[in-house]
This record gives sequence, C-alpha cells and structure tokens, in this order.
Amino acid sequence: MKRTGLVHSNNNNVNHADFAENAKKEEKDSEGSVTANRDMPVHDCLTARKIIRLPGLIDVHVHLREPGGEEKEDFISGTSAALAGGITMVCAMPNTDPAIVDGDTLNQVRTLAKSKAKCDYTFFLGATPSNAELLPSLAKSQNPVVGLKMYLNQTFGTLTMSNFDDWIKQFEHWPKDLPIVAHAEGRDTAAIIMVASKYQRSVHICHVARAEEIFMIKAAKEEGKKVTCEVCPHHLFLSEEDVTYIGESKSSVKPPLVKKSDQQALWANLDVIDCFATDHAPHLLSHKHKQFCPGFPGLETILPLLLTAVHEKKLSLKDILTKLYINPRRIFNLPDQPDTYIEIDLDETWIIPESLPYTKADWTPFAGRKVKGKVRRVVLRGEVAFIDGQVLVPPGFGNEICPLTEVDRIKEPIRITVPEICADVIQELKLNDLCESDKNSKFPFV
Repeated sequence: MKRTGLVHSNNNNVNHADFAENAKKEEKDSEGSVTANRDMPVHDCLTARKIIRLPGLIDVHVHLREPGGEEKEDFISGTSAALAGGITMVCAMPNTDPAIVDGDTLNQVRTLAKSKAKCDYTFFLGATPSNAELLPSLAKSQNPVVGLKMYLNQTFGTLTMSNFDDWIKQFEHWPKDLPIVAHAEGRDTAAIIMVASKYQRSVHICHVARAEEIFMIKAAKEEGKKVTCEVCPHHLFLSEEDVTYIGESKSSVKPPLVKKSDQQALWANLDVIDCFATDHAPHLLSHKHKQFCPGFPGLETILPLLLTAVHEKKLSLKDILTKLYINPRRIFNLPDQPDTYIEIDLDETWIIPESLPYTKADWTPFAGRKVKGKVRRVVLRGEVAFIDGQVLVPPGFGNEICPLTEVDRIKEPIRITVPEICADVIQELKLNDLCESDKNSKFPFV
C-alpha cells in the first residue's frame, strides 16, 4: 500500500517545505477533505522504524508569558514549541502581566493570541480576592474560558489567594459546570478538596508532586469526591537528588523537586493521575542564575520523556493517550480538533540538547538526557503544521478553542473517541471501550 506523509529520518536531502506540501496534497481527496489511511501500517518501509499516529495532544497547564514577559516566551515561540512537542492545544495560565482577571485583560490577551498563536489555545481566568462576583459573566460569555485558576500558595502578585474566605467566595460564584483548578500544596490540597466537597462541585489539582498529596487525592476519589489531578514530567523524571547535577538556581521550580520517595509514590499511583501537564514556565538562564526564578520549559520534552518511559515499561501508550488527550477533553469539556493528529517515531534515540529549538528559554533541566521517541509530523485541522523539526504554519494559524457549554452538552453529550485516522492505535491498544465509556474506571470522572 502507498505510504503517504511519512518522514524518512535517514534521508538528509529532503526539502521539508516541498515534502509537507506533497504530503498535504496526497492526503486530500478530490473534494479537498482530509482522508484517513485507516489501514496504515505502523512501520516505515524505508527505515523499518515504528511510526504511529496519535490524536493531537492537549497540555492543560502552560505559561506563555505574554503579555509582560515576552523576553521569556510569547505566543509565537510558545505555540511553536508546543507543535514541536506534539501538542496541538494549550490551556494558557492567567499569571501574565497584567494578569488575566477581568474582561479588559482577557480581551488584551485574546487579541495577542489571535495574531500570533500557531497551535490552538484556550484561557484560564485568574481568581483574586476581589473578583469573585465579576468573573461568572465572563465565564458564560459568547466565548467562554476553559476554567478558573486559584493560586492558594505564594505566587505572582494579585493572584495569591491565602484567605480561606476568598476561596469560599469563588466557589459560591463560579458556574458549577465550569472547572476550578487549584495550585494547592501540602495541607492546602486537603483544604481545597474539602471546600469543593462542601459545595458539591469538582476541583482539579495542579502539578501534584508529593506522596502526601497523591495519597490525599486517592483517598478523596475512593470516597467519591469530585477531584482530578495532573502531574508534571519534572516531578516524574527529576528529584532533589538531581539538584547538584542541574545546579541549584536552575533547579528552582514550584512545587520544588521532591524526594525519591515522593517520586516513587507518583509512579506507584498512575491510576490516580488524570493528566500529564508540562507546567511549561520558561525563564532565560540569566534570570535563573540571578533571581532563582521558579519554572522549567517543558513543551518540547514532555513526549520524548514519556515515550522513553514506555520503552522502559513504566508507562503504556494508553497512559499517554488517556492523560494527554482523553482526560483533558473530558475534564475541561473540550471539543474535538477535526483532522488533527501527530506522527511519532517510536524508535529514534536522541540526546536532548542544551537549548531547545523553539522556546525562548535557552536551557532545559533535561539537557544531555538520552530519550527514545520523537515527533515527526503534526497535522492541525488538515494542515501540516510541523514536520521533521520545522514548524510550517504562520503566526495566527492557531484558533481559540471554547469549551462546550452546558447547553451544548445537554443537546449532545460529549463522546470522547480517538479519531479514525489513528485507527491503528485504537486496534493495537484496544482503546474502544476506554474512549466510549469510563464506567469501568477505578476512579470515574465527575
């Protein structure tokens, strides 16, 4: 069978732009629609490498820094990094400068993203001690946001929510059908789960890092409480034992790198973890050294790190698909991205460089690490957006993705399915039951 659109990594003379255009032409039928090679083999006939297709992945925790921090990242560089990492949709956090806390700041960031973003995106609003009554009208506007972010631990400026009464106000006013996500560490994790339970609504816990936190969430789920959570690659693959090697200033991150025992607890409770998320928080190396700025770049390394764990039998491809596509869509009511998928070379072994190609962060804590698995091609809404190291779509190609409203979901309940174009993965991983229903899950969704 004719194999279309494959990247042959042993051919150094490929004209990438021509190749991308030919790939797009080959995949369109006479009416101009994208067609799926449903019987596509999983091996490249020229290289004997195993290449699979997955749906475009979703990162639910990304800091794109614009406005206010453009020297660290902006919509062009950050969304380019996302595409290079196999991410076709990012959920942008509100701790910009100014922070996204009202209609004016939301409109400002939307205008910037519309002209610059290369992948699809959506926004969180930031909770403050004074905006609880203001936000619901924005949440229910014609272009709703993906959720509300509450910073319960020390963080950027106006977004710190250290007063328990302020938490209560947000839970009383924020629409029940829209997610609340929380930066909650230690005892604050238990406290915010308790508040959510009191108001009979769900809460999503960001970047869980410690054993005590994952155990709290596990216990809450077993009690039937409506809680979901995410874990970052740097807490799965780095610990405080790596600080000496990486450097103290470069290792600064929130939550901090944890003990080996905490890391082991995360791996032992993968079934409790709903999402993998980068918490992509880029800083220039000069800022890290001078100011100990917390945060790591992560968009271009998350998938290679996770694929390496698959080869090491720590994870399965089903885990990656579930926690970077199926669960993000379910938790955040995200619609499908039509004609969108990524192609991954499972066999390519490479070394993560000192500086990554697209993020403005001129370093990575994973520099020098050997990984196995690489993104070869990304197709977004039928267009080849990335191929063999090159981002091809222009600024402004990305669309703002609005979550499905409660009315939308009543009219047509969300059915999460893997696109037919990824049929080989569905068959190999036996994903049909997983995609259609979570009724057999140990920890069903809210």
